[in-house]
Amino acid sequence: MIIITGAAGFIGSCLIAKCNQAGFNNIVIVDDFTKEEKNKNLIGKKYFLKIQKENFISWFKNNAPDIHLVFHIGARTDTTEFNAELLAALNTNYSKEIWEICTAYQIPFIYASSAATYGAGESGYDDAHDLIKKLHPLNPYGVSKNEFDKFVLSAAKDLHSTKNFKTPPNWYGLKFFNVYGPNEYHKKRMASVMFHAFNQFQSTGKVKLFRSHNSDFEDGKQLRDFIYVQDVLDVIMWLMQNKPGNGIYNLGTGTARTFYDLAKATAEAMRIPLEIEWIDIPEDIRDKYQYFTEAKMEKLFSAGYTKSFYSLEDGIKDYVQNYLQKGSFY
Repeated sequence: MIIITGAAGFIGSCLIAKCNQAGFNNIVIVDDFTKEEKNKNLIGKKYFLKIQKENFISWFKNNAPDIHLVFHIGARTDTTEFNAELLAALNTNYSKEIWEICTAYQIPFIYASSAATYGAGESGYDDAHDLIKKLHPLNPYGVSKNEFDKFVLSAAKDLHSTKNFKTPPNWYGLKFFNVYGPNEYHKKRMASVMFHAFNQFQSTGKVKLFRSHNSDFEDGKQLRDFIYVQDVLDVIMWLMQNKPGNGIYNLGTGTARTFYDLAKATAEAMRIPLEIEWIDIPEDIRDKYQYFTEAKMEKLFSAGYTKSFYSLEDGIKDYVQNYLQKGSFY
């Protein structure tokens, strides 16, 4: 059996569908299933068992011998949540418990880290392991993710040892950059900029973009590494099937694009004129706002991944025309 945590969420639900397409239906899904809006992501998907997240650790301990792989995608992903203790419990300590069971029973483990660990990018966006302890995330969410990354690396000090049983046999942490795509209807404020741009264009005919509060960047020229969820799924499945060297890998496209580019691509996909309303960055996130992110992708490519990523324009076109305009799910 395969376990997917965060299974009713954006990436987790898409991963169920991807596994189904690959012929895997014997899936144990884990999440908070009390939220009906999220549960719409599960319609039509095939799985073996559904477990409420607070019951999962005890279930896993009792059933670990039957598990062949864990995709740990679940997390509290709200970057505006400032309860550090809550995020440490949900994102760091909960992940440690899953890691330790996977280690004890030698179960392969693939988990979601985040580009939020890079903070303002003062140390760059290189996924070299020796840089991770030097990072300074800008918010408690990023801290909680980085603390788990550091825990993993501490347990895996000798990455080249074939007899290192302090880790799962195959393990991969993926620093997701700005992921967008179908099944994020429930995410509200934390949904991708593409999702919000589409809805703003549809309701008002124009899109809201942040003014810059940094003299090094023009309005709308803030840069992000936007990656389509289809590419994320392809990388995850490739890791599962090919088992390259263990480690923490960036997962972006390696090419930063501006929010203006995003707005223009969305308008073009909707076949409407581009109209922009400029707004200030909210004060509660202004001092923690990232003006530039761009994944260094050499490690993944050196590991053998060769498939090209969607361009921003092609990804947005597929998302808008095949999902958002139809109200469809992946």
